Amino acid sequence: MSRSTKQPTPWRTRLGQFEWKASPYLYIAPFFLLFAVVGLFPLLFTVYIATRQYNTLTGDGGVAICGATCNSDEPSIWANFNRVLHQQSFWDALRNSFSIFILSSVPQIILALFLAWILNANLKAKTFWRMGVLLPYIVAPSAAGIIFSQIFSDKMGAINVLLTDIGLNPIMWHGNAFWSHVAIATIVNFRWTGYNTLIFLAAMQAIPNDVLEAAVVDGAGKWRTFRSVVLPMLRPTLIFVIITSTIGGLQIFDEPQMFHNGTSGYGGPNRQYLTLSLYLWDMGFNKVTIGQPNLGRAAAVAWILFLIIVLLAVLNFWLTQRLASGGQPKIDKIKLAELNARQEAEYELAKRSGVEARRAASATAASTDAAERK
Repeated sequence: MSRSTKQPTPWRTRLGQFEWKASPYLYIAPFFLLFAVVGLFPLLFTVYIATRQYNTLTGDGGVAICGATCNSDEPSIWANFNRVLHQQSFWDALRNSFSIFILSSVPQIILALFLAWILNANLKAKTFWRMGVLLPYIVAPSAAGIIFSQIFSDKMGAINVLLTDIGLNPIMWHGNAFWSHVAIATIVNFRWTGYNTLIFLAAMQAIPNDVLEAAVVDGAGKWRTFRSVVLPMLRPTLIFVIITSTIGGLQIFDEPQMFHNGTSGYGGPNRQYLTLSLYLWDMGFNKVTIGQPNLGRAAAVAWILFLIIVLLAVLNFWLTQRLASGGQPKIDKIKLAELNARQEAEYELAKRSGVEARRAASATAASTDAAERK
């Protein structure tokens, strides 16, 4: 009796199997290589710079020293962080960033939801209105800066001219902290409200019409339908918009830079609209002098800003989840498994009851037919 032997796999077959398994990784490899070069490496290199006395003119000057600001001449990897946290300019920039972020993000999200709800209705020329709401987003930042410099000018701005004509005092947009924040937040809202509107609109159009029709049949009005049906179904999109608005709002740079009139230091004469990104750029690239390790301190500011954004993004996600669930605690895994098992048991019982009912009905029908035949 001949013994069967396993034939060796041809090299072409092995090559084909390897190609089949490796091809997906090869397809996505260019993205990860590009990300490693322009994303991951700068991120890690910034960590290194944040611990050094680094200057764009003189290069690396060794481990950072906090100096007289911290009353310490000892080299330390935390020296730049300590020096930044001891600077009043940093805290002014942090306060301004939060103020502008709140004044821009909250009205922006509310207005975007309202506009998306209107655009989702049965309007004439839908395409025209949807394109129109996106036009401010495609306006170049420099063009937006020119537009709003004519509106928020301290002397001859459109708003101040109107206030003067009706007998009111003009507003010093660049001199008052609150009004400068309002002006910058207005520029942010002008540029980004339309973008968020289209995101909400796309999410609203994905809601099944059957759900909305069922709410109308149950007697829900437009406001009740929006609050009880549409808004809960927009939760994933709302979380996304809130997180991206948080990231963008705390990294704001273009708008205060465009708002700056050039007659004083960056962020105003009293740093009333100095943001963290503007403070970082001014420290790292504008105030470049030999002997000043400013780039290391700027890198420390960048990492502090990064950690603040991550913390707020996680907090926003948690709060949004809690508000969307009505503040109810989550069911643990054991209770959820018990609930699923109970539902499956009830389903099987109902299915068996249905089968038995159909069998009884069939037997009754058969006996009736037999009786009629007799």
